[in-house]
Amino acid sequence: MHETPKEKGLLTIEQLRDLAASGAIETVVVGFTDHYGRLMGKRYDAEIFVEETATHGTHSCDYLLTTDMEMEPVQGYTFANWEKGYGDVHLVPDLSTLRTASWLEKSALVLCDVHDKETREYVRVAPRSLLRDQIDATRKLGFTPFAASELEYYVFEQDYRAAAQSEYRNLTPAGWYLEDYHILQGTRTEPFTSAARRHLKASGVPVENSKGEWGLGQHELNVRYAEALPMADRHVIFKQCLKEVAGQQGLSVTFMAKFAADRAGSSCHLHLSLWRDGVNAFAGDAGLGPVKCSDTFRWFLGGWIARVPDVMVFYAPTVNSYKRYVDASWAPTRLAWSYDNRTAGFRVVGDGPSLRIECRIPGADCNPYLAFAAALASGLDGIRNRTEPPDCFTGDMYAARHLPAVTTSLRDATDAFVKSDFTRGTFGDEVVDHYGHFFKTEYAAYSSAVTDWERRRYFERI
Repeated sequence: MHETPKEKGLLTIEQLRDLAASGAIETVVVGFTDHYGRLMGKRYDAEIFVEETATHGTHSCDYLLTTDMEMEPVQGYTFANWEKGYGDVHLVPDLSTLRTASWLEKSALVLCDVHDKETREYVRVAPRSLLRDQIDATRKLGFTPFAASELEYYVFEQDYRAAAQSEYRNLTPAGWYLEDYHILQGTRTEPFTSAARRHLKASGVPVENSKGEWGLGQHELNVRYAEALPMADRHVIFKQCLKEVAGQQGLSVTFMAKFAADRAGSSCHLHLSLWRDGVNAFAGDAGLGPVKCSDTFRWFLGGWIARVPDVMVFYAPTVNSYKRYVDASWAPTRLAWSYDNRTAGFRVVGDGPSLRIECRIPGADCNPYLAFAAALASGLDGIRNRTEPPDCFTGDMYAARHLPAVTTSLRDATDAFVKSDFTRGTFGDEVVDHYGHFFKTEYAAYSSAVTDWERRRYFERI
């Protein structure tokens, strides 16, 4: 039987009431993510949260679902704008996410769904709402989606303020030669990493392992898989915890997909499987290349691969995301699948009950709600249409120039997303137009920027 245990650190409202009364918990962080995946919200007095907010929710300005990275109100959205006066949305705490935030003093944390303040229905353009819609669609087909996300990140010896004051130049990485998998590399950063592991575990995010990665000062910390929505929540809490623990220790971490041209990119490998009645629905006796699987697996894989160009913006949401797709860099550059082959965009791993699909396309900068929503929507489309995957590829996929390539720019990915009949039929015009504007705004900001590269290249020699 496939069960999700009650994790250490998760709280019931009754437990929070007792902790608040005793003074053990004084503050509750009440949050939701914006389109970038950043946690937005408020801090509540714990007793007020228990007696009022937990039941009635709270409000937040709707501009947070239209802002750019610099928190500027962006015009051109139907959802919220100056003409509408930037009113409120209603935040509804999902009490299944209520947990101790052990890295913060006397604090708990809860994640919220975003509702319309009048109708009390989910705001469709909110990232968590998109994932909820695709989980509902999965359940209608009789399946429960289980997922994991593997995040890579770089650690630097300067804190965030010092990094900003240096304009992110000449930062000292937590490592000075390539040490992938070296225990010595992990030992050097163990004061930070062990604190992160400990706090995550104590806050209802069970940790499996941590390791050094390929880049200078690059690391990976993996948390236990779960159903898709709780896993996306774990991802959000993971990033918040690591950034805040780093800040407490005078360090900084970055989840940029490509921190520097001469460094390895940072990925967010997505793992997915569908379950029915406690059994992995991907397992079966049919053959697909070297894999023993079910038709459900085959069609889900086929749909996931086929729809990557339509939803690429949900895997690679920034201009920087596309700098990661470089041949022979551990990042995927071709749309194909293989069995246990790290050059593939889709790597099939495990067998029997552990059989699952790993998509290696998303970067560490992705919003997990959007990435998982895109993955599920694509796979479900494959099941409904019985989409056959391409043949299993063996060998060096970087050298396979005949295979379709991963989209290489945010502009092209946005155009495909906006023009796609699949995205409009799956997410609806409101969502596609909203996010299309969001990604176009991001690309426009980049296009008008003058970079260090341009000054170095053109200042004297043009």
